[in-house]
Amino acid sequence: MSDTFNATCQPEVKKQVLNRLRRASGQLTSIISMVEGGGDCRAVVTQLAAVSAAVRRAGYVIVANHMKRSFGSCGDLDTEDAGTEQVMDVEELEKLFMMLG
Repeated sequence: MSDTFNATCQPEVKKQVLNRLRRASGQLTSIISMVEGGGDCRAVVTQLAAVSAAVRRAGYVIVANHMKRSFGSCGDLDTEDAGTEQVMDVEELEKLFMMLG
C-alpha cells in the first residue's frame, strides 16, 4: 500500500476525518481526567465506547472515500481509467475495511 492520505483524499473528506479525530482526542483527554479523578466506571466505559466509535467512523470515511475514488461513482471495478493517482485493488481495500471491525 503505497499511497498517501493527502494524495487520495478530497479536502472535505480530510476535514471531516480531522474533525472526528479531534473530537475523539478531546473525549479521550476527558476520559483520562475521569480516571485520574476517580470517575464513575460506567461513565468511563461509556465514553471509551464513544471514542472507539468515533475513531472507527473516521476509518470508514477514509476507506469509503478511497473506494469511491478507486472505483468511480458507477461502481466500475476497472481501475485503468483512474488516471495517474495510485489506487488500491479490491483485496487491499478489503483488508483496510476489515481492520476497522
